[in-house]
This record gives sequence, C-alpha cells and structure tokens, in this order.
Amino acid sequence: MSERSPLKLLVAMSIVAFSIATLATIRAQEAGSAVQSPAPSPASGTSPRSVWNGVYTEEQAERGRELYATQCIMCHGESLEGGGSVHALVGAEFAANWNGLSMGDLLDRTRTTMPMNKPGTLSRQQVADLLAFVLSANKFPAGAAELPRQAELLAQITFLATKPSSDLPRGRP
Repeated sequence: MSERSPLKLLVAMSIVAFSIATLATIRAQEAGSAVQSPAPSPASGTSPRSVWNGVYTEEQAERGRELYATQCIMCHGESLEGGGSVHALVGAEFAANWNGLSMGDLLDRTRTTMPMNKPGTLSRQQVADLLAFVLSANKFPAGAAELPRQAELLAQITFLATKPSSDLPRGRP
C-alpha cells in the first residue's frame, strides 16, 4: 500500500493541476473577449449598432440581389421563402433564428456553408453583398455606408428582429 500512495498522490496532483490550468485558460479567454469587444458604456454616448441603424447601402443590396439570382435562388426561391429543408431568408422564423447574434456570425455561417453545392466558394465581399440584399428584403433600413466584409467589424453589428426602443428620440417619455 505504501507504493500506491505516492502514485495516488501524483495522480491527484495531476488532476488538480489540469483543473487549474483549464480554469485559467477559460478565464483568460473570457478576459480576452471582453478586452477585444467591450460593451459600450452609457456614459460614452455611443450605442451598440444593429441592423436597424442603416448598415448597408441600396447599391450593395442591388449587387446582392444580382448575385442571389445566380447563386441562391434555385434553393431559397425567388422570394427568399425557402421550402422543405431549405430555410427561408425572410420572415419571422428567419428573424427569430438570428435575433441577438452578430452579422459576423451570419457572414461566417453563410460563407462556410453556402452555396449548398459549393460551400465556401463565395468571397467575403460577395457574402456581404448577399447579406445586404437579405437585410433589404427583410425591410431593414439602408444607410450611407456599405455593410463591411470584415468579420471583426461585422461582429459589432447585432441582428435584432425588432427595432429597439433605444432608437426612439431621447428626453421624451
């Protein structure tokens, strides 16, 4: 039994060390993500951007519509309605599926899984243009600047299914 005691102690110490290292890694990742994308503070006067802030241009949506006609229409349909196992790109179900996620998430998902017959073949710019068309089809407002193609910039834009009340004029009840 005396020979097993050092072995048991070594195993126990290894488990504790592994647990501590894992916890430290998780905390470092959490701290890193908090440093990379801090939430805006109310005192700073800035508010988070959402799809309700005019994050694409009408010209970009038109380029996306043309690309949709060649790359997406055969599965998602002329009106973006989907069908069968193909998800709709408009409407309440689409909005609910993406509500609260970032446009970066939507770009990454689209870029790596679409088109279904050739996933990953569209450029980031093409996907950003397609997403602008999808936003337009869902009646989100256009703006003065194009939807960016960079994931780190898109991560700062949240897809919100309903217009936030914070977009109402301030100072009024």
